[in-house]
Amino acid sequence: MVDKISIYHKLPYHLKVVSASVWGFYLRWWRYGTQTERLIEEILERDTWNAEKWASWHEERLAYILNRAATQVPYYRKYWSKLRQKGDRSSYEILANWPVLMKENIRQNPKSFIADDCNTRYMFEDHTGGTTGTPLNIYQSKETVQLWYAMYEARIRRWHQVSIKDRWIILGGQMIVSPEKKTPPFWVKNYGLNQLYLSTFHISKETVKQYVDIINKVNPTHWVVYPSSAAHLAQLILDQQLKVCSPKVIFTNAEPLWDNQREIISEAFGCPVIQTYGMGEIALAASECQEGNMHYWPDSGVVEIIHDDETKNDEDEAGQILATGLINPDMPLIRYKLGDRGRKSNNLKCQCQRNLPYMGDIEGRDSDLIITADGKKIFWLNPIFYGLPIQEAQIIQETLNQIRIKVVPVVGFGTNNEQEIIQRVKQRLGADVAVVVDLISEIPRTKAGKFKAVISHLK
Repeated sequence: MVDKISIYHKLPYHLKVVSASVWGFYLRWWRYGTQTERLIEEILERDTWNAEKWASWHEERLAYILNRAATQVPYYRKYWSKLRQKGDRSSYEILANWPVLMKENIRQNPKSFIADDCNTRYMFEDHTGGTTGTPLNIYQSKETVQLWYAMYEARIRRWHQVSIKDRWIILGGQMIVSPEKKTPPFWVKNYGLNQLYLSTFHISKETVKQYVDIINKVNPTHWVVYPSSAAHLAQLILDQQLKVCSPKVIFTNAEPLWDNQREIISEAFGCPVIQTYGMGEIALAASECQEGNMHYWPDSGVVEIIHDDETKNDEDEAGQILATGLINPDMPLIRYKLGDRGRKSNNLKCQCQRNLPYMGDIEGRDSDLIITADGKKIFWLNPIFYGLPIQEAQIIQETLNQIRIKVVPVVGFGTNNEQEIIQRVKQRLGADVAVVVDLISEIPRTKAGKFKAVISHLK
């Protein structure tokens, strides 16, 4: 197997920029098209709909999704056929009659969730790990991809007066610079997306001045960040009393945003910090408005909150979140258990004047960070497991130089996959880190029944 990351890391900087920009133009082709502005206008217009109009739209869209899933998607068609063979005449038109869908159901055979009239050769394949730390393969048509990014553009960027056409910075988990690199640049420009991608792997008290210099040079209108990484960078900026330009807004994703993180980031960069919620499966999404309220996007999915025993939760208490996606009819996920816990939404009127319900509190998606021997903080390690035949995996930091990986393998996992994991960990944490891979049958859960993708034993 060609190790594309190793080849990329050996490129001189200007060729890394070319590589990243070519990929950026490819993503732009998938994400944006001639219909994008029209879609954005329609989405923003839906923000003003009253409850009756939303109910009518929901009823029609959900009926279409359920009918398509039951009649044209192999996994669901088989499920309903078995019920009929047993004499069960439950209607697939009623959402409550559908089974709860687990991530493992998708992981075992993702293509069984794709509608008969679709060809994966012409679909965008995405990977998502989420709270379980184990990636899923998700397929989307170009129409679905562009609808999703129009929603993102409308309800995240446009709500806060910025655009994909602006210069922006992303602080995320892609390994765009080798962890072994000791000198700048610790970033790469992506002209295809008007983006500067900052490495989260190289932020330290020794490098923060260099980060600030490139930030000031780019002078972005907005950022998209992992809040833990942004808070770490912000604290170093405050500690060293560095002057950094202020964007209009900073958006957080992939992790919960804690109040102290919001305060630190806002103080360092002098701008609002806005939380967003979503997932690669695009079954559900939400974002904060300028009033600081998190609004659920009703056209992204249908939300249910259930008890741990899968019975309906009608009370105002936290429970498991189920989502029935309304965006992707070609790989429909019905009553999909996200792995997050949350509370039901409500329809309180917001001063932003948008008629979108409030999203209930979200619990979950918060994993411990990993600290390297030289003090760097690593926040996102899910890509270590991308493309490998595993059921689930857990990363445990036992000491600064000792990492243990617990892996529940599936058919096809071999010693080459084990070596791949070790190599990927060393690429991110350093060549001197000792990595032990344990193959086990099950990864223990917490007392609350939760899975932790990352555990740190450091104090």
